[in-house]
Amino acid sequence: MSELIPAGHGNYKQLLSYQKTDVIYRITYFFCHSFLQRGDRTIDQMVQAARSGKQNIIEGCAASSTSAKTEIKLVNVAKASLKELLEDFEDYLKTRNARQWEKGSAEYETMRRLGRDHNDAEFFMKIVETRPPETIANMAIILINQADYLLYRQLERLSADFVENGGFSERMTALRRNKRKY
Repeated sequence: MSELIPAGHGNYKQLLSYQKTDVIYRITYFFCHSFLQRGDRTIDQMVQAARSGKQNIIEGCAASSTSAKTEIKLVNVAKASLKELLEDFEDYLKTRNARQWEKGSAEYETMRRLGRDHNDAEFFMKIVETRPPETIANMAIILINQADYLLYRQLERLSADFVENGGFSERMTALRRNKRKY
């Protein structure tokens, strides 16, 4: 039976994409409950999009041993949820005439390096708790873009693995055929 389970799948906590989306979820929850007005529907939408980004990675990993198609679909749903969240943070800045950090700016490059070097939610929460909402929104935008890239790479790897090894049903059929030969 172990031949049916793809190696390296299922342990979502080791995935950089999961770690990054956990950071994004924590930042989003803090941001929404600290800076948006109680009763604003955007709070639920943003928190749910951040949660969906994280939870769909978990669900995809759980399904990975029996359905590559489901895993790929759920990782793509995570990616789509984060795109929705990205737009919400960008809208927050636009509607308040706040500056979105430009690529190449000191703030952007510093945050990009921090996002590249750290995936620990506690590290980022210590920073976030002392910053104004515009800074937090910009931080989240950069982290979301990094998570989007990680998920894109994850989808590439999952697709290549599927092409190379097939899906669960194909592996089961091959095992049955091989067993019948002997």
